[in-house]
Amino acid sequence: MKIKKLMTALLATFLVMHGGLQGQVSKKENPQMEKRIQKLISKMTLKEKTGLLHGNSKFFVSGVSRLGIPEWSLSDGPHGVRAEINRHDWGYSNWTTDSATYFPTGTAFAAAWNPELARRRGEVLGEEARFRKKDVLLGPGVNIIRSPLGGRNFEYMSEDPYLNARLAVPYIQGLQSRDVAASVKHYLANNQETNRTTVDVLMSERALREIYLPAFKAAVEEGGSYTIMNAYNKFRGDWCSENIYINRTLLRDEMGFKGVTMTDWGGSHSTVKAALAGLDLEMGTMVDDYNQWYFADPLIEAVKSGAVPESIVDEKVANVLRVMIQTNVLDPKKRFNKASMNTPEHQQAAYQSAVESIVLLKNENNLLPLDVNKINSIAVLGDNATRLHANGGLSSEIKALYEITPLQGIQNKLGDRIKINYAQGYEKLSTFVEGSNNGQNPGNFKGGGELDKAVLKEAIETARKSDIAIIYAGLNHDYDTESSDKQGYALPYGQVQLIQEVCKVNPRTIVVIIAGSPVDMAAIDICAPAVVWGWFNGMEAGNAITDILTGKETPTGKMPFSVPVSLDQSPAHAYNNFPGQDLVVRYDEDILVGYRWFDTKKLPVVYPFGYGLSYTSFEFGQMNTDKTEYTVNDSIEVSFTLKNTGLRKGAEVAQLYVSDPVCSVMRPAKELKAFEKVFLNPGESREVILKVPVGSFAFWSEAENKFVVEPGEFILSLATSAQDIKQTLRILVK
Repeated sequence: MKIKKLMTALLATFLVMHGGLQGQVSKKENPQMEKRIQKLISKMTLKEKTGLLHGNSKFFVSGVSRLGIPEWSLSDGPHGVRAEINRHDWGYSNWTTDSATYFPTGTAFAAAWNPELARRRGEVLGEEARFRKKDVLLGPGVNIIRSPLGGRNFEYMSEDPYLNARLAVPYIQGLQSRDVAASVKHYLANNQETNRTTVDVLMSERALREIYLPAFKAAVEEGGSYTIMNAYNKFRGDWCSENIYINRTLLRDEMGFKGVTMTDWGGSHSTVKAALAGLDLEMGTMVDDYNQWYFADPLIEAVKSGAVPESIVDEKVANVLRVMIQTNVLDPKKRFNKASMNTPEHQQAAYQSAVESIVLLKNENNLLPLDVNKINSIAVLGDNATRLHANGGLSSEIKALYEITPLQGIQNKLGDRIKINYAQGYEKLSTFVEGSNNGQNPGNFKGGGELDKAVLKEAIETARKSDIAIIYAGLNHDYDTESSDKQGYALPYGQVQLIQEVCKVNPRTIVVIIAGSPVDMAAIDICAPAVVWGWFNGMEAGNAITDILTGKETPTGKMPFSVPVSLDQSPAHAYNNFPGQDLVVRYDEDILVGYRWFDTKKLPVVYPFGYGLSYTSFEFGQMNTDKTEYTVNDSIEVSFTLKNTGLRKGAEVAQLYVSDPVCSVMRPAKELKAFEKVFLNPGESREVILKVPVGSFAFWSEAENKFVVEPGEFILSLATSAQDIKQTLRILVK
């Protein structure tokens, strides 16, 4: 015990002597702000300082009214500002003014592959958060989709760190332009919900640097995120909230982070260790007396005993005040003053996000788009045709002003001229049990998943008598949810049987998958003539999918993750290391996550990363680079002409992958390094230039402990998905 106390004291001394106040901006950067911060701190008592470092209720932090520092207000909200929660319990306050704009969830957001939409999403969320007088919005979530079974996959974005980064940066910038701080989460390696508060994640430094860290790094260095939320799990033996390597070495020292690190709700485990490791704000600790939280009276006692220097407390207070000043919390007259809620412009942003996310996966005989002038009747089948999704998923649930279901969308747009025949098709045979992240079965299932014969018969007969059958299948928030991982890869409730039987009686069947994470699509892809991925797509979901199916809008979405043929071919499961053993999960697949794995191992997938069809066609002109030889400090300009050769307006996502065929270490077959979504009218052509820094070709050398670009030949592949390569070029790096 004496040795432990001695080590703690030595660490505290080291932090103070060697720039422990890493959260402070250099006075050369903004001396006026820093002078203001230090003046405020000098006037505070220790009790007032610690009051800024922990919650005083579920979503508020105390201010210091005598110094003009107001209470700080936080809210959940990666795809909509959450309804008002009671101050001291999780019950809703039942306000009548907190119905929000409900955007598509994370994977749908990524499927649009559109940074401009990401920025607009951030702006709208910021405007609505300001209307609700919120200062910090808890999002975006940028963790990597490692396994198809991850419960929070739907909240995150993709399996690729580059795509995540390119979408997170404008989202954060848009949000913070409205004087609302982003809180990028969950830092670090929250890739499962099973045992999420106790599991220890072990990965190589290379996997950390190349796969799991880049989106957080971009969020800080490019997006300028004001706050970072620590994950619940441990990382290499220490809980993330008290992990000095990720919170000081990586975040403060390497990335230059100047803002606030906070716990997830109930993610605190200590006072002294967390304080020294760089945690600033404790939220949600499950103790009724807020004075007993780790960063409340226990922190005061730690300062008095000498276990934590008061300068460390001052560092944390400075970080909080800095974010308050940057978002004009302390200067309300300067704050963004055009706050609004659920305006027509906000709803249009939600609609556009939904339309651009929808992915056309299969379209035999050009079944889509539907020619509504030649259709007399449509069978609408499936529980997801009528199910609302806004109020599910736990912390991401939204009190939406409205949510258009697929059935409502098709009835509203076509019901006056086409007969719409609805049958449920399958029943929701599960009841979600919150808090089942301890490895237990997440659902209270009423049956074995087989279809009720009467329900199936009704669906078959409805499809038989209709010109077109549309099955809205997939998952719901019993499966895609915080707190629980899925227990299997198959579609639940006997849906595959329903799809197979309907396809037998109606050869013009369209399957629309409503889900936020990969599911087993092998049998569906075989039997269904048309397949569309529709996501948990926000308040305008029903309107957006109807407009896509009828051709009012052309699909432009691309898959943000691979859809494996079987679960055991997915990398985490091929090594049998999901969700881990004995509360330890080893990332033995290392850097081969998602398409990197499938491409390198030459494994087939049902739908590859980046894949999506269109109602129009595109032609790529000759691919060129500005030079043939480069140095590591150069940027490559890849140019080509893209032409819409079809009859409809549409968009193609041009994707550039890079391969390093000869290297001293194992490298993936290829990696995404640039993309651009290009909208074109029929017959229109446009020159596209993709700029790629040669430095982005680097791999993390564990021998040299840095990123390295080895000289030699690299292959540039212009593609429309990870498996649809249009052209390649070779360039030389000296």
